[in-house]
Amino acid sequence: MGLLDRLRRRTTGDPRRTDGPQMAVDRAAVKAHLKEFADTRRGVEGYVEPATNVSAESLILIATDGEWTRRAVGSRKAAFELAQSLGIPVYDVLLTGYPGRMREWNTRQRKKGG
Repeated sequence: MGLLDRLRRRTTGDPRRTDGPQMAVDRAAVKAHLKEFADTRRGVEGYVEPATNVSAESLILIATDGEWTRRAVGSRKAAFELAQSLGIPVYDVLLTGYPGRMREWNTRQRKKGG
């Protein structure tokens, strides 16, 4: 398959196309990690991230202070269901973007480490 074929397939909604790499997700471990994060931080919100060529669909949790954690969840539906089961608001990052507090937290962490 040539480059143009791959690009064409990507834009036409070919059912053979997969969104990101196929990977097994240990749902219990993912839920336990995200639950611990949500339970020990204030104001946690979830953001569903689309799959890329190198990562599967994921859920990122961001606390009020901007601290964050990300875990692959396997599908968009699973991401929304998981966030709802944790009792936190959940958004599609393609519609909302990342909150500024996340970038600010990343900047503070870089300054601490450097």
